[in-house]
Amino acid sequence: MSQSIVAINARNQFRGKIKEIIAGPVVSEVDVETPAGIVTSVVTSRSIEDLGLEVGSEVLTVFKSTEVLLAKL
Repeated sequence: MSQSIVAINARNQFRGKIKEIIAGPVVSEVDVETPAGIVTSVVTSRSIEDLGLEVGSEVLTVFKSTEVLLAKL
């Protein structure tokens, strides 16, 4: 699990699988199970659809001080 996206200048990155998506009309919560624990991100519902994210999808969680980003693997 050492693979990361090098184009993003962020120190904290964890690979994981989506465990749960709580869908909303505009934004949704995405719970990702990582070796470090569960990471929850708030993502626009449109982005979830555009990226094809679903329970079981492998993603990369990228932490910054004010946000958590997801990248589908």
